[in-house]
Amino acid sequence: MSKVLMKGNEAIAEAAIRSGCRHYFGYPITPQTEIAEYMAKRMPRVGGLCLQAESEIAAINMVIGAAAAGKRAMTSSSSPGISLKAEGISYLVGCDLPCLILNIQRGGPGLGGIQPAQSDYYQATKAMGHGDMHIIVLAPSSIQEMASLTARAFDLGDKYRLPVMILADGALGQMMEPVDFDNVGGGVLPEKPWAASGHEGKRKKNVINSLYIEPSELENAVIERYKRYAAIETNETLYEEYMTDDAEICLVAYGITSRICKTAVNAARKNGIKAGLLRPITLWPYPKAILDNLADRVDRFLVVELNMGQMVDDVKIAINCKKPVDFFGRTGGMMPTPEDVLKQIQKAAAGGLK
Repeated sequence: MSKVLMKGNEAIAEAAIRSGCRHYFGYPITPQTEIAEYMAKRMPRVGGLCLQAESEIAAINMVIGAAAAGKRAMTSSSSPGISLKAEGISYLVGCDLPCLILNIQRGGPGLGGIQPAQSDYYQATKAMGHGDMHIIVLAPSSIQEMASLTARAFDLGDKYRLPVMILADGALGQMMEPVDFDNVGGGVLPEKPWAASGHEGKRKKNVINSLYIEPSELENAVIERYKRYAAIETNETLYEEYMTDDAEICLVAYGITSRICKTAVNAARKNGIKAGLLRPITLWPYPKAILDNLADRVDRFLVVELNMGQMVDDVKIAINCKKPVDFFGRTGGMMPTPEDVLKQIQKAAAGGLK
């Protein structure tokens, strides 16, 4: 086993290449620009294409073209750039096209700031594009997961013919950790008999389209898509439990924040407080069943995010409001310390946050 010290952005790019991605279309924006820079260096060496588009809108539409031809394609951006891509992402869903979309989040709204944030949770999980639609959303918490979830994202996209988003943040994009690529990517890519990639007269031509003139046809297409969503919720939900077996207070956090919370949970345990952590890895589909199960055992929940509480309602819905749900967050690019979170755990243990 050999490990390489890499930035999170670089690890994603390398994992994508190892997973068979040969088409990258992007536009520079902090804090994800290293992805495009890495692709510009590596893609020509592996026979791939890295193209800096004239805009984020152009980039996502180029992804539509490559994905329609059956190629593994990806784009990356940061928060305001993802907003510009939203229409194209909806078209990808409407055309049943797989691809990888990376959002290395920064603070907002608007241009906001370039520091880490988790303020795009609503956008990614609730309103990534117009219409009745979902995309799969994966939230890594380490540089190793940045790589391994990139490979998983391409596989999930191909399996369900759906865009997949990796929702990370500026901290994970910029920090460096050792990464093992031995089991990342590789293997035979799946055949795509639906692709518009030429047929040489051997089959009926494929048409990639998201427009339905007949309402009944559109309804049937949406219903079929929701059957796939149900299968994804059943088979692909991912999460991590940490010290939840006897926990009385359960923290819920994802991404970089979950690492801070894990340290705080350890400190709480040393102070005699039975705290635990549930870390969603798939933000959609959301790990509702495990949270509902935990609600039968713990006294209360504490949601910790780098925003103003965007995941709180998902926790409340998942547990059917059976237990109190507190919230602690920082926003605008500010990061809590483990000591900050520990204080909130202590307040929760004393009866709840005020």
